[in-house]
Amino acid sequence: MKISELIKDITPVETRGDLDKEIDNIVYDSRQVTDNSLFICIEGFNTDGHKYIDKAIKKGAVAVVIEKDLEVYSEDITYIRVNDSRETMGYLASTFYNYPLKNLSLIGVTGTNGKTTTTYLIKAILEEAGFNTGLVGTIKNIIGDETLPATRTTPESLDLYRLFARMVDSGVTHAVMEVSSHALDLKRVEGMEFKIGVFTNISQDHLDYHKSLDEYLKAKSRLFRQLEPGGWAVVNIDDSHSDKIIKSTTGNIITYGIEGDCDLKANEINLSPTGVSYHVSGKESFKIDLNLTGLFNVYNSLAAISCGHVLGINGETIKAGIEKVQGVAGRFELVNEGQDFAVVVDYAHTPDGMENVLETAREFVKGNIIVVFGCGGDRDKGKRPLMGKIATQLGDYCIITSDNPRSEDPMEIIKDIEKGIQEEVISDTPYVKEPDRRKAIFSAINSARKDDMVIIFGKGHETYQIFKDKTIPFDDREVAREALKNRKKGEDHDTNESG
Repeated sequence: MKISELIKDITPVETRGDLDKEIDNIVYDSRQVTDNSLFICIEGFNTDGHKYIDKAIKKGAVAVVIEKDLEVYSEDITYIRVNDSRETMGYLASTFYNYPLKNLSLIGVTGTNGKTTTTYLIKAILEEAGFNTGLVGTIKNIIGDETLPATRTTPESLDLYRLFARMVDSGVTHAVMEVSSHALDLKRVEGMEFKIGVFTNISQDHLDYHKSLDEYLKAKSRLFRQLEPGGWAVVNIDDSHSDKIIKSTTGNIITYGIEGDCDLKANEINLSPTGVSYHVSGKESFKIDLNLTGLFNVYNSLAAISCGHVLGINGETIKAGIEKVQGVAGRFELVNEGQDFAVVVDYAHTPDGMENVLETAREFVKGNIIVVFGCGGDRDKGKRPLMGKIATQLGDYCIITSDNPRSEDPMEIIKDIEKGIQEEVISDTPYVKEPDRRKAIFSAINSARKDDMVIIFGKGHETYQIFKDKTIPFDDREVAREALKNRKKGEDHDTNESG
């Protein structure tokens, strides 16, 4: 594609050089430059793409998008100066990949908790209805039957359009994606129109970035100003901030909930360790037997049902699709090696997420709840004492450990968590501090007794642990299995010895 054709949908501040050059590739990472590439300079948190222009040119870039005036310009390179490289990148990517969203119905899910599970439930409904569906999210990206690795919850706009183009080429008609607050604020979905926007909930998270809950909410609400004409906002009416989401959109609105006055409501809710059943009333009416447990999953499934309804999918198909979902990786995921107590791995890494899971566990756990958790380094410090307080309020025994400490000292993070426990004067819940996550998981499992539940919070589906100077393989589920097998060997040994 010629540069002149590529930039037809933007208004550059200035252009220098030949606009008739052919562009074969667009990149924002200089390491991905190939011959005849257009290199987009993005200023990030830790580095600035303008520093890598020379490297990109040496690797084959023939054109560069900049937002700063340069001291030196190469005569044989084309320069396009814009006000905002990030914003521009989405429009360039859309043009370069031949406007894939013209052929895709885009469904975006945003909220502090529940995004991943809700996208999988929506995907299941769409597939049951016969639609070829793609998914973009935290765990992985899916194009029809093909699975691709995910590097962040919502990729950069260029990566998104590349995915959308592949989806269209594969015959996908509907794309479901998690839309993070960072993505909305950093314009990764700039210019994209959504057929449906889903709001799950909002609670404290990412305040290291957004600085206040109000700013966080403003970022989330942007999704609902990007609905296509005739598009729908699907809103959890029970969330205390739902009115702000509703006010932010010009689209059609459908609400769901358990407590409030809404279009789709869950009644007659019955929780068990392995699932939840309830009756949907309102715009749809049928019983759901969900293979996921917890009130939070009642909300997630109601959001998905609402999407199915506005897409014109009948209740029988919605029910069949949603009941086929057996679980979502790292979301209240049971680890079972035949033990007489439960072990759960859950991605919850916010106070509200932890509280939801622990309150659900309280509904059916006969024994003690043993909590293993930490908090991520270089992230919102304000939630650390809150999570410590909740863990000791709702758990019976807590082991505070490391999550992904990143550049911070793990023990300093643990001290921040401990402040919340010490504030909880009513609680007499015992707790220990073990910065080695592996040892913490082993300790929790070895201390469990019949009918107890061990809940390992924070990392969920992740298969790594990030430290200041290294990233190591680490999967809570695999470590838990290893601990369970090790315990079983010890029990078998004790039995043999006594025999």
